[in-house]
Amino acid sequence: MNNISLDAIKAATQRFSLVAGVDEVGRGPLVGDVVTAAVILDPKRPILGLADSKKLSEKKRNELAVLIKQNALSWSIGRANVLEIDQLNILHATMLAMQRAVEGLNIQPEHVLVDGNRCPPWSYSSHAVVKGDALFPQISAASIIAKVTRDDEMVTLHNQYPHYGFAAHKGYPTKAHLAALQEHGPLSCYRQSFKPVQSVLALWQGEFQDEVK
Repeated sequence: MNNISLDAIKAATQRFSLVAGVDEVGRGPLVGDVVTAAVILDPKRPILGLADSKKLSEKKRNELAVLIKQNALSWSIGRANVLEIDQLNILHATMLAMQRAVEGLNIQPEHVLVDGNRCPPWSYSSHAVVKGDALFPQISAASIIAKVTRDDEMVTLHNQYPHYGFAAHKGYPTKAHLAALQEHGPLSCYRQSFKPVQSVLALWQGEFQDEVK
């Protein structure tokens, strides 16, 4: 846990020139990778309108994602796949994905700001900031890049398996998604360690065993 005050974090961050923001998308869904992004913004090329990605429209997120990629000093995507999520649990898989995002930057940061209440076990100078995606533009930029990346992947998955409705619910356990999952069964991209998926797997396996008797 990071108990340092927000003012102290802001004061500490001002000492550094190369500050990376890190955020994740996809801890709650039943399907797909957990996706993270790391962004080092260029103070000479400010980007207007950066905010928590969840507060922005899809159109605005897509527009800002293009601007971030064009104007940032460096940006990188990190991820942990479904197998890693099932083996490690979602928290540890998210920490791994964050570490991969920072390591993927072509400019190594002097300091890292992580959205949330903890940082991965790494050697970087860093602070965790609760609701940091609404407080620091670096984290806002990372949240936008991560969400646009994962949402695009869910649309691609929808095009392959339209009857699951991934384009609408993005893998989250909505009522419509749970109904589709129960009707059609889990794909290989589902997180088998998540309880709703476990329940459907047990149901489908039970039906299969009844059929082969």
